Amino acid sequence: MEEKTVIHFIRELCRYAGEDQLFGERFFKKLLKDQEIYQEFIYYIANGNFACKAKVAGYTVVDVMIWQMDHFKARLDRDNRGTKQNGDRMVLLAFDTLLNMREDPEAYAAKIQGETGTDYPDKY
Repeated sequence: MEEKTVIHFIRELCRYAGEDQLFGERFFKKLLKDQEIYQEFIYYIANGNFACKAKVAGYTVVDVMIWQMDHFKARLDRDNRGTKQNGDRMVLLAFDTLLNMREDPEAYAAKIQGETGTDYPDKY
């Protein structure tokens, strides 16, 4: 897939997700540094689905999305950042988080394992 096509997709995804051009530029630079996640992103562009081949500390982009939905449930319920019912934003933030995980995978893995939602009995 041409780089130009990827850049255009990121711009549109950012627009739908409510993120600015600077976020998109930073996101693209991070993608270029990580070919495994870049290929996962290209797969998403081409198929509208996830290959789940790119992993950081054993976690895929889908794992990150589920964690984000679970962890940020209260924030989603308040809808204070436009994330609720915005699948484009969820996808963008999940890929961005997966890219950030490359820098400090243990810290993110600890968060994923320890910071869960509050929707199950005996949580507290």
